[in-house]
Amino acid sequence: MLYKGTESGVQGNMAVLTHLSDIIIPLVVFFVVGYGITSGIKVYETFLKGAKDGLRIVVDIMPTLIGLMVAVGILRSSGFFVLLGNVLSPVTERIRLPAQLIPLLVVKMFSSSAATGLVLDIFKESGPDSYAGMVTSILMSCTETIFYTMSVYFLAARVTKTRYTLPGALLATLAGTVASILLAGRLV
Repeated sequence: MLYKGTESGVQGNMAVLTHLSDIIIPLVVFFVVGYGITSGIKVYETFLKGAKDGLRIVVDIMPTLIGLMVAVGILRSSGFFVLLGNVLSPVTERIRLPAQLIPLLVVKMFSSSAATGLVLDIFKESGPDSYAGMVTSILMSCTETIFYTMSVYFLAARVTKTRYTLPGALLATLAGTVASILLAGRLV
């Protein structure tokens, strides 16, 4: 219950935060430019060099990105993910993981935007306040697009030996999935 006068105080604090967030980015830009100028760095030339390097990286990783997106699109439209969910549902239901989330778990490892499409499907089917919706929401925030991230960043940095990155990322995804199930169970 709000006390008289606290609602306007909360609105005033939100207004201050809104205005602060409006000026933070320009302040950071001005600080970086000012620091560069006072340090004797040619700020504009350095910016242009960085932009050129960034475009080269985009051109280098574009085939990988296109390949990932096409593969996810093919698997999704072929019905493979639905079949996978149906096959694994006896096991996943025992650990309170709804079968409709299996495709989401697989797709999320490759593409966050394709996973967002599956999230919308889950929300339409079950609702965002359902158990499946809660697990989905938490899952999306505590797992990473493993293969996308590895391919993009390691390709950009020209890393060829990934060592324990994939096992570590898969373990982190498993931990995020378990945390999603446990947290959603407490919320619903």
